[in-house]
Order: sequence, then structure tokens, then C-alpha cells
Amino acid sequence: MSADLSPVIAAGTRWLLTAFPPAPGAFSRALAGAQAQQAVTVAAALRYPTAIDAELLHLLGPGGSARLDWLTGADDGDDHDADWRTWVDETVVSWAACLLADPALAADARHRADGDQAGEVTRLTRPSAQEHDAAPLLRHPDLLEPIAALHRAPLLDLLDNETAALG
Repeated sequence: MSADLSPVIAAGTRWLLTAFPPAPGAFSRALAGAQAQQAVTVAAALRYPTAIDAELLHLLGPGGSARLDWLTGADDGDDHDADWRTWVDETVVSWAACLLADPALAADARHRADGDQAGEVTRLTRPSAQEHDAAPLLRHPDLLEPIAALHRAPLLDLLDNETAALG
């Protein structure tokens, strides 16, 4: 993973865990956090595949979480440290939601992403029952749908174009 994408990955992971909280308990929080981080990491690697893309991200900024917050009814009024929300990339979070809702799609995306950037993602692509139990909201396709639907088409196009190029 490129260190240049770290702020976007951290903010996207935090946003997903805030919007779709894990089951109670430290172990559930850790498992849900690992799944969210893996999804956001793969999505970021797909969205920003080169160092130039990452530099442009830093130059132009990721856009923030305002639309995502509005869609989910998230209220950051009590969040005194809301600066992290400016690092949320809507497309990355939307793609991560797609990947969390569909492990088969996540596996396809992992194959498309640069392996060095995406890293190990077995909690995302082959979640165990325990991982599902730890993140019931984060893995629920119906709950993720409003976020996933935002940018699903470009993700599917990207993955289909890669499949066509390999075939």
C-alpha cells in the first residue's frame, strides 16, 4: 500500500465503521475494522493505481463525506475531531461498500488491484462466520446499497474492462 493513500484509507475505514458500527466488544471491533480497512484499501488501490494518481489526490483533495453523511443520516455534530471527514473519498467508500456486500466481487477486485498496494485481504474475500457476526451491519447488502449504488457502475466497468483485456 502506498503511504500516500493512508489518509484516505484511514478516513474511509473510520467512516464505514461509524456509519455501520460493529457488534459490541473489542474483538468484534477489531474484526470489523480489519474487514473495512481491507475493503477500503482494495478500493483505493483500484481508484488510485499509480503514484501520479495519489499525488493528484493530495493536490485536489478527496472531496469529503458530506454526501455520504447525508445519505446515511450521519450526524457529525458531536464529533469534535471531524477534520478526518475531509479525507473521505466518496468513490472509494462506495466501492468498498460494493466489495463488503459481495465477497466474489471483492476477489475479482483484489486480482485487478496491484498486489503490493492491496495486501492480504482474506477477511474481505473469504469472511468467516465469526467475521460476519462481528460486522453484521457492515456486511449487510441491503444496508450498504445506498452507498454502494453511488459508484457501482464505474467499478463494474473497470473490472469488466480488465477481464475483457485478459480474455
